[in-house]
Amino acid sequence: MVNYPIAVIVGSLRKDSYNRKLAQALIRLAPLDFSFKIAEIGDLPLYNQDDDDHPAKSVKRLKAEVAAAKGLLFLTPEYNRSISGVLKNALDHASRPYGQSAWAGKPAGVLGASVGVLGTALAQQHLRAILSYLDVPTMGQPEAYVKVEATLFDADGNIGEGSRSFLQGWMDHYTAWIKKNA
Repeated sequence: MVNYPIAVIVGSLRKDSYNRKLAQALIRLAPLDFSFKIAEIGDLPLYNQDDDDHPAKSVKRLKAEVAAAKGLLFLTPEYNRSISGVLKNALDHASRPYGQSAWAGKPAGVLGASVGVLGTALAQQHLRAILSYLDVPTMGQPEAYVKVEATLFDADGNIGEGSRSFLQGWMDHYTAWIKKNA
């Protein structure tokens, strides 16, 4: 059986991050031939081009995890109508030095969760624009702008009854997308 290792990038560092909880719950909806590793991005230094020749260990780790993956899964919060600074920092680190991007050619899915009415629509659009430039083919449909409500997760951290069908459908499309494009 072919295995599809996926690097999961969560754009929030908050201990009780809705996007990290969503990532963990989505992983449980994936087929058995998929494996997921959340790539930690909170320990990355701020990107500085002067460090390209001598990247920090955390930067080398991120680039290695992305390089080893057959696909990417991004979960982004929305900060001031865009992606978080920590997510942008991770994108910059793993795309440098120029011509040595770990992201290039890796198929990806993008979604996010927020308490706001618009979910993470604007952050996802900004992220998609960045990923396009980084040569990351990104699944276009279905889109998932997840509104966090009390019933989103059950007591065990799984996707709640009201959202399970929609998010299972999203995961089914995502895994088919990865299989087609990996």
